[in-house]
Amino acid sequence: MVSADLARFIVGVIGNVISFGLFLSPLPTFYQIIKKKSVEEFKPDPYIATVLNCMFWVFYGMPFVHPDSMLVITINSVGLVLEMIYLTIFFIFADYRGRTKVCISILIELIFVSIVIHITTLALHGTKNRSLLVGIVCDIFNVLMYVSPLTIMKKVIQTRSVKYMPFTLSLANFFNGCIWTSYALIKFDIYILICNSIGVVSGVLQLFIYAYYSITGSKEEEIIEKEPTKEPTKEPTKLQLSVVEAPCKV
Repeated sequence: MVSADLARFIVGVIGNVISFGLFLSPLPTFYQIIKKKSVEEFKPDPYIATVLNCMFWVFYGMPFVHPDSMLVITINSVGLVLEMIYLTIFFIFADYRGRTKVCISILIELIFVSIVIHITTLALHGTKNRSLLVGIVCDIFNVLMYVSPLTIMKKVIQTRSVKYMPFTLSLANFFNGCIWTSYALIKFDIYILICNSIGVVSGVLQLFIYAYYSITGSKEEEIIEKEPTKEPTKEPTKLQLSVVEAPCKV
């Protein structure tokens, strides 16, 4: 019979693989950004939120904060590196406003993480107390990572187009939440459980919106594309003037 520790390790490794897929899922988006040399309407919000999320989870997994969490450290370290690469690409091709947003956000995040690290290591003693503080902070910002695509979902609803909502990112979010929820239940970890169960709900919502607007939205886009462009009207003859009616709005 498989022990709880072995089962947790296996699920954790699967979680690392799926999370790695989650971190790689924006690649098509950034390929398009590099290809077009423009960020267009893409927003950096999910990547900024994920950077903060990864920094805190790496700290949470440290032996002096929450022992036996090496798999949490490994995947979030990889994620941190990848997210910084994405933000660097975004910074290169963004306008002044976009660059300013990225720089200010990262600076604020670094200051905040430094404050939490100092409070945790200097004012708190014992892994239980440290896990409590860092775990709560991790949950808050992990939830922000999962709900940060709301800004994109809003645009999808407004434009009725999924052009700016990467499907691979939404799908990876859903599976990531499922596997880490299972990981937290095998050897109960309330902090990993809370944020990832919310991630499952967020993933379902994103997939539903994507499915709905990829069907209804695509039809509307096809109608617009097929709609013939109006040619310059020629001055009507006397015969035409007698039969032409006022144009109707489509």
